[in-house]
Amino acid sequence: MRQMKMLMLAAILICGFTMTSCQGFIDAVLGVEDKPVSVKPDTEQDGMNKAITDGNYDKSLAVKCINGTFVGQKTDNVISFKGIPFVGQQPVGSLRWKAPVDITANDGVYEAYYYGKAPFQAPGDPAGEYGQSEDCLYLNIWKTNDQPSEKKPVMVWIYGGGFEVGGTTDPQYDCTNLVKENPDVIFVTITYRLSAYGFLHLSHLPDGKDYPDAQNLGTMDQLMALKWVHNNIAAFGGDPDNVTIWGESAGGSSCALLSLIDEAHKYFHRAIIQSGSPIMTRSTEEAIAVTNKIMDALGCKTVADLQKVEPRKLSDKVGELFGIYQVLGWSIWPERDGKLLPKDGWSAYEEGKAKDIEILEGCTKDEFNTFAAGLGVEGWNSWAADRIAKRAKLLTEEENTKVQSYINNASGEDWEKTCSMFSQSYFSAPAIRLAENQAKAGGKVYTYYYTPESILPMIKSGHASELSVVFAHPEMTGFTGRPIDETFSKTMRKLWIQFAKTGNPSLSADISPDGKAKEWPLYDLGDKQVMVLDEFNIHPAKESEVKIVDWENTYFLTKLYCN
Repeated sequence: MRQMKMLMLAAILICGFTMTSCQGFIDAVLGVEDKPVSVKPDTEQDGMNKAITDGNYDKSLAVKCINGTFVGQKTDNVISFKGIPFVGQQPVGSLRWKAPVDITANDGVYEAYYYGKAPFQAPGDPAGEYGQSEDCLYLNIWKTNDQPSEKKPVMVWIYGGGFEVGGTTDPQYDCTNLVKENPDVIFVTITYRLSAYGFLHLSHLPDGKDYPDAQNLGTMDQLMALKWVHNNIAAFGGDPDNVTIWGESAGGSSCALLSLIDEAHKYFHRAIIQSGSPIMTRSTEEAIAVTNKIMDALGCKTVADLQKVEPRKLSDKVGELFGIYQVLGWSIWPERDGKLLPKDGWSAYEEGKAKDIEILEGCTKDEFNTFAAGLGVEGWNSWAADRIAKRAKLLTEEENTKVQSYINNASGEDWEKTCSMFSQSYFSAPAIRLAENQAKAGGKVYTYYYTPESILPMIKSGHASELSVVFAHPEMTGFTGRPIDETFSKTMRKLWIQFAKTGNPSLSADISPDGKAKEWPLYDLGDKQVMVLDEFNIHPAKESEVKIVDWENTYFLTKLYCN
């Protein structure tokens, strides 16, 4: 029974991130029809990019970059460039747990036909099913086959997966449809190291002084990818001075964290943060405790010992202990180390560290329903009770009383009550606090509330349910059980694109897909207006009208981060 529940969790979460390869699994579980059950992708990664040494390639599909000339492939009027390395050396061998190495000049010519491998991770995510490797730091670009008179705005996607799983090989993140719909924008997807390879504190170990950056390597990988984009995207027709970073869940949190890094500000000026915030981080003490547990489980004492562990074994052990698909561990995050990332992300926002970054951010109505649906009622109740007990030790008696009051007064069955509380503390309240703090600092922030619901049991408007909409994949209905309204979907994408182009997501009637103007007000400390992304009525409203957060009983929980 537990195995079935965890498989269902994997399926639900995979669908939440990809909407694709688990359709058969969910149909079988729900009895939709008699289909073979599979959580494997339909196709495997079918090749590796090679150097082109004979001069035999289509020059019209080649783009010269600092680290080589890369030759893409054309489908209809879209050219894709897949598997471009954004580092000079991949993080393998002695470079495991080392900072990413910058590129150097290279006059070679290379295929850009195939995605690079996904980062090493525990099983469960479809991106990992296309092949995994420590040789993983690559990016992908989609553009139209034209010669624009002006440089195009650029949108850089950072995938989610709890900082533990994910990758650009996920079919959900193919940007072909987005380019066809928005030929005046260039889309990029980037990889970064995950889990024990991207966020493992090592400096406290006897030989750990040689690994001072290990706790935040995944974030450093993202920075290096953005540097590559800044220095090379003009060759593809992109504007290096009009770059928007964009992500969901851990990817959204990555965007929120990158906005707090001064060095990053020269690489982008806007951020779209879907269901993410500074909350997905941990303290140094928490990071050390996780490392020690992994070391004990593997019988390791030093980094040298850990280096000898076979990569698959390390990833599987971490999944067993903390995995998002295995135990919903929620323990491996970027570290608030005071070096790359601030010790307190909330204070950093309030003090204006990101005030020069224009932000569009928000959450879905029923975030945690995704995870509850995956675990099932019994599994969810067990997980929630354990998590609430652990968090209670970090709160005052008065605060615990407020939490219990919220749970008691929430609507629905017991599982729905606790699910609502975790939706509040991990996503809804952080979304509003991010808006509050950015506004206090004088920065621009537009906030949304996504409400379309799934027809599948329990999920409602769950975490990641908007991905098929923003990536223009209406055929990927594994999570929602149905396509979301086409006009709504096109309008939501247009809001995102307009923000990336101009810094203001508002639409005039002539460019709005439904022919009606959409005025999206800035979030301010008075009216606190948000944009309600209702499937049949996109409209602005005061937060007090839609009640995204319980200011009295859950807002303070954001101080716990993701404990």
